[in-house]
Amino acid sequence: MDIRKISVGPDYKSVAMHYIAGQEVLNGMYTIHLIKLDSIKESIKIWIMREDEVILWKEFTSSMPISIEYNINF
Repeated sequence: MDIRKISVGPDYKSVAMHYIAGQEVLNGMYTIHLIKLDSIKESIKIWIMREDEVILWKEFTSSMPISIEYNINF
């Protein structure tokens, strides 16, 4: 399933950081290309893209409180 958004942090409304696929990051120089669950390492990885280059930007382990929103495709 495609992950659309993750929220990382203990309090969803006030202090969590929100990452959305397609969101511009790093002063608009990059765009979040993919948010993926790594079942082997039990972590969430965020891949960013600029032009034709895709790189791993962040990885959150299961020790962090994370809320996941999936794409719903009908």
